[in-house]
Amino acid sequence: MREHLWSGVAKLLLAAGLVWMGHGLARAAGPEASAAPASGPVPVAALFQQHCAACHGEQRTGGMGPALLPESLERLRPAQAQQVIAQGRPATQMPAFGQTLSAREIEALSTWIRQPVSPAPTWSEADIRASRLEVAGARDLPDRPVWSADPMNLFVVVEGGDHHVSLVDGDRFEPIHRFASRYALHGGPKFTPEGRYVFFGSRDGWITKYDLWNLTVVAEVRAGLNMRNVAVSGDGKWVMAANYLPRNLALFDADLKLVKSFDAATLDGKSASRVSAVYDAAPRKSFVVAMKDIPEVWEISYDPKAEPIHDGYVHDYPMGEAIAKPGYLGARRTLLDEPLDDFFFDQGYRNVLGATRAKDDDTPTAQVVNLDIRKKIAELPIAGMPHLGSGITFGWQGTTVLASPNLKDGRIDVIDMKTWRTVTTITTPGPGFFMRSHEASRYAWTDSMMSPTARDTLTIIDKQTLQPVASVREPGRTLAHIEFTRDGRHALASLWEMDGALIVYDARTFQEVRRLPMSKPVGKYNVWNKITRSEGTSH
Repeated sequence: MREHLWSGVAKLLLAAGLVWMGHGLARAAGPEASAAPASGPVPVAALFQQHCAACHGEQRTGGMGPALLPESLERLRPAQAQQVIAQGRPATQMPAFGQTLSAREIEALSTWIRQPVSPAPTWSEADIRASRLEVAGARDLPDRPVWSADPMNLFVVVEGGDHHVSLVDGDRFEPIHRFASRYALHGGPKFTPEGRYVFFGSRDGWITKYDLWNLTVVAEVRAGLNMRNVAVSGDGKWVMAANYLPRNLALFDADLKLVKSFDAATLDGKSASRVSAVYDAAPRKSFVVAMKDIPEVWEISYDPKAEPIHDGYVHDYPMGEAIAKPGYLGARRTLLDEPLDDFFFDQGYRNVLGATRAKDDDTPTAQVVNLDIRKKIAELPIAGMPHLGSGITFGWQGTTVLASPNLKDGRIDVIDMKTWRTVTTITTPGPGFFMRSHEASRYAWTDSMMSPTARDTLTIIDKQTLQPVASVREPGRTLAHIEFTRDGRHALASLWEMDGALIVYDARTFQEVRRLPMSKPVGKYNVWNKITRSEGTSH
């Protein structure tokens, strides 16, 4: 049965790729293009049409291959782009052009794909609906796992090296299954409340719904051309995508059928924005959205009983003054002085804690935004470049504190969430990206992966003394992204290399327990910790 489903998926993906290519892309590449002259300009547009458009689309918006747009390639360095063109990409349909194109042509192509497309590509609601794929028979699959392990202690591991996902038994630390993913999955996968389905979002706009119990893709849809992340509602009924291109939000039902889109723009429509992030605030029955280019935070309620929305100020709410908009699936705006790059919630989901990106030579700041009164209530005394999207909160001496990694400095600022004042600053070997803990563990783990000299080190911090107590290293290699098992007894780290591994540590003794070879495992996610919103993991 599963083999039949995978065959169906492959045919659907092939058909979908041809749809994206359009009429002009259906033709074969034909004979090899003539080599560019040794001097003078390289006919780069013609080279792209000859060698690349059939998979990546005439407007570079993607097809069978990923989108090749500046927004999609911001993390791919020029040298890496040239390497991919010359050598291909293992375990994908990307061929090597090193024997077909000269070094000068490859360099020209790698530069050209980083330039904006003119005219700018578009992606409409009709395009979204036309892109949707559903696997026949998936609705009739068994409602229990076909594998033998605790489904609540399952790890979903995203392998960025060859664009695969591995499922790992969190008790025995053994692989259960491995399957190919879309290109460049971004943001953590999101689960339905019973843990059966997981939704992946790719940088080039695809959302994939995967049945973990039956090991098969269920449905896919392309929400945009360049997507930031996806969120799944606490009741599992809604999926929302945050897009850079087009500048909007797309709301789907659980079957990935488009319900509506929201233009990411100011109320007067004069300014549009990329969407920084969208996260589910399950206790509030809403999605919370940060905008990258306009100083607004939105809350979109999926509660049918949501209060009406009054944009701007009104004299008397009980008297019903001003014209109200429906609160259900409507955007409730909080206006700020500066945009938020990323954010996370306090434990009560009343406050958003977000980093404000720097302008020119200004120092980045962080702020607290109360979603109930819809205004900023505090500035966070965090220097450098806090990565609050990977921050954690935990209890300490009768209060709750937050701790956040820092992309610029080797420091962890610990902030009292009652007074919003600094409790202490913990020094680490270098700037880091991820920090994780577990409510059953005394320790928090943080990396220094942004440091050229300490990227190989994980620092372990005692949450009671707020002091580093140990570290683990992989000399000369990148070690990052801790996630705990369901019971908090083991901590799993990513050896973030092409010939990398998933490394399992005893969370009390910090000794290595097991090592599973993997291809650049960029992140791992425990089903139980994610669906219960564990205090030590990202939500």
